Amino acid sequence: MAWDRNQMAARAAQELQDGMYVNLGIGIPTLVSNYIPEGVHVTLQSENGMLGMGPFPYEGEEDPDLINAGKQTITELPHSAYFDSATSFAMIRGGKIAMAILGAMEVAENGDLANWMIPGKLVKGMGGAMDLVAGVGRVVVVMDHTNKAGESKVLKECTLPLTGKGVVNRIISNLGVLDVVPGGLKIVELADGVTEAELRAATEATIVD
Repeated sequence: MAWDRNQMAARAAQELQDGMYVNLGIGIPTLVSNYIPEGVHVTLQSENGMLGMGPFPYEGEEDPDLINAGKQTITELPHSAYFDSATSFAMIRGGKIAMAILGAMEVAENGDLANWMIPGKLVKGMGGAMDLVAGVGRVVVVMDHTNKAGESKVLKECTLPLTGKGVVNRIISNLGVLDVVPGGLKIVELADGVTEAELRAATEATIVD
């Protein structure tokens, strides 16, 4: 047993606190908007120029002009605001966004993040990830713990080009929740049906008690 994509997104949504301005990255993080806890009011920012994103639209109610940074259709809210990329990145670089929930290809035990390219594969650019990890207050990564070959993506050192050095605070994977602490990673929570031994076996990074 382990968490599926929606359960990982729901767990990541528990990181949200009332009043936060939050950026959701491409992939599993986009699902977080569907699981915001009752009574928690957060404002979601998309670096393509929108503040105040609603949940995904129902089929047949999509507006092709309303998209997130991953080009998925989204909904607006009564208080949504629109602006250009310069204003969007001024918010990010100016420290106005409290938290980013991002996907990752690899995370290292010291909080290094690789989430923008695999050498040799076509890539359109880094996007906003480099600015996000440098400008927001807290970075939470949501990712599968291992790749399709069963190899750990939670490593002692990243092998892929870095998005940022020492930027990740918390990892939420399909196996559990880990915090970046001095000396390595600390287990915070295990996914449903996952044992500590299973999580440790799937983790190349140092786990500290």
